[in-house]
Amino acid sequence: MSKPFLDRRWPWALAALAVTLAFLSTILEVRVGGDVDRRPKGTADDIARLAERDDLNVLFILIDTLRADRLGMYGYERDTSPELDRLAASGVRFERHLSQSSWTKSSMASLWTGLNPVRTGITRYDDVIPDQAELPAEIFQRAGFRTVGLYRNGWVAPTFGFDQGFEIYVRPLSTPVRRSLRVENQTLTSKSTDEGVVAAALEFLRVHGDERWFLYLHLMDLHEYLYDEESALFGGDYSDIYDNSIRWTDGVIRVLMAHLADRGYSDNTLVVIASDHGEAFRERGLEGHARRVYRETTEVPLMLSFPFRLEPGIVFDARTRNVDIWPTVLDLVGLPAAGESDGRSLRADLLARARGETVAKPDPMAFAHLDQNWGRRGQEPVESVAVVDEALRYVRAGDSQGRMAEQLFDARDDPEELHDLSEERPEELARLRQAADRHLQITPPWGEAPKREIEELELNQLRALGYAIP
Repeated sequence: MSKPFLDRRWPWALAALAVTLAFLSTILEVRVGGDVDRRPKGTADDIARLAERDDLNVLFILIDTLRADRLGMYGYERDTSPELDRLAASGVRFERHLSQSSWTKSSMASLWTGLNPVRTGITRYDDVIPDQAELPAEIFQRAGFRTVGLYRNGWVAPTFGFDQGFEIYVRPLSTPVRRSLRVENQTLTSKSTDEGVVAAALEFLRVHGDERWFLYLHLMDLHEYLYDEESALFGGDYSDIYDNSIRWTDGVIRVLMAHLADRGYSDNTLVVIASDHGEAFRERGLEGHARRVYRETTEVPLMLSFPFRLEPGIVFDARTRNVDIWPTVLDLVGLPAAGESDGRSLRADLLARARGETVAKPDPMAFAHLDQNWGRRGQEPVESVAVVDEALRYVRAGDSQGRMAEQLFDARDDPEELHDLSEERPEELARLRQAADRHLQITPPWGEAPKREIEELELNQLRALGYAIP
């Protein structure tokens, strides 16, 4: 277990943070392209040897609210993500990747523990990850890594148990938001932006970068639809602004990666970039997230960038899930996996693909889950569940009258999954319904998750993120 939160101050960050932010505010307005990738060329053997390296660091970047199909690497026609596309082109891109919920808290609990939401028990606003859960930061810490988490989303606050294993786990200091961002973004609800997260990360590396480290950055500007004049490339409606914000976030990551390269970290750092959930734009009458578990809010990106470049990069086209992330990363770096897990390590499959070998393993059946009443105190759960099996997706959800409805989609002929096949294919509907029923009967290994009373001030902070909590 990590130290009590109040004991983990950050004295070394205070002196330089303002200077670093001022510097970042200048260079973030410059969209630089065409830089030479100075990393050495790598092979499958280099991937295999990651586990033997004693200098390897891990950087985990979580981009809150990023859906996969809005990125160029996933076929989007707009140039929203040049830096992310560059990283994926010389690394690994996971083509069909599923988050386990459309709500941050439940999704991140599954991502960190490797357990589906029904097994974490983190499905309501007041649930807390129990001490019995083993999180990746605890494994890194035992292996001698400095473990640092920087977050801006209150659903992953330490009071909900997400700080386990982190030596430092903080929300970066509130800093002045540049006027260009404040003017351009009427939805900005925070007193800081992801620039502050990057500034704090760079200051940590300045002080402790010569040690082995595991660094987690939880970026929130996309959740808040933040952008500036230079990233306002795609229009002004709701969906366009989301794309503008992806371009802004891509620029923030561009600056971070440039600094890693300039300071020599790109040669000894494994970079993992993922998301907790997507975003809906009225594809079926819904907007935002944390309401249902359809494709638009659960199909998310995942990519790996190694301390070397692959030519060409690997496109991993089998079904993968957020619960697979840490079994895979820990295996890649030669650390033991957490105990019980619903995920699997993809290392062997990655090595096979890097060597041009055929991988014949079947896709795992994948699940996404949301209690539609997660934020309604005193109300019974309404379980929304998705079962993804090959190209089929079964979705069960409560309708506006409180009745449960079910749908079946086939992505082979309907990539956006808008045509309901439940009446046309009753046998497949019944098979996946049974799988959903079995899944919902599973319980957490530690029993019911502990709960904590959330004060009104904290609830107001969460409401400010756009969540409807009565």
